[in-house]
Amino acid sequence: MTTTPADASSRNTRPPKAQAALGVGVVVQDGQGRILLGRHHGGTWELPGGKVDPTHESIAEAAVRELREETGLEVDAADVRVFAMLHDVVGGINRVSMGAEVTVRSGAPRVTEPHLISAWRWTGLDALPGSLFAPSAQVLAAWRPDLSIEHPPAHRLMIADGTAAAGTDI
Repeated sequence: MTTTPADASSRNTRPPKAQAALGVGVVVQDGQGRILLGRHHGGTWELPGGKVDPTHESIAEAAVRELREETGLEVDAADVRVFAMLHDVVGGINRVSMGAEVTVRSGAPRVTEPHLISAWRWTGLDALPGSLFAPSAQVLAAWRPDLSIEHPPAHRLMIADGTAAAGTDI
């Protein structure tokens, strides 16, 4: 007869020690192929996005929520495509950024968090600003490697149709 140590069941239910941050960056395109960028008060331009809530929220649901909270734009989670997972380390914390994309056909983004973002702007891929927020630059570089966007190095795992391709560094 095998005995189970008294702490085995609690070990399976205890939360792990936090050592990572999980977020999503959303590449939002309009009907003209432009992408949406926000001007942060810190001086950088960034994609809509943010942390994934510690609930049963999927990455696509987090993308929808963050887009709505930050810009007022409404999209359906079924229309969001998660295309990459990026990993780097900042200040001793693992940062995992999921890249997602969605196209919006109507609606105008508005500044809903003026303490963070001063303006949202539709930007052509040929006119991307140089001062991109690092996770946004990493997401954009994974989304469109042909754009040659400067960004900090990150490990990249591409996701296609629900399956992951081999991980690479970017």
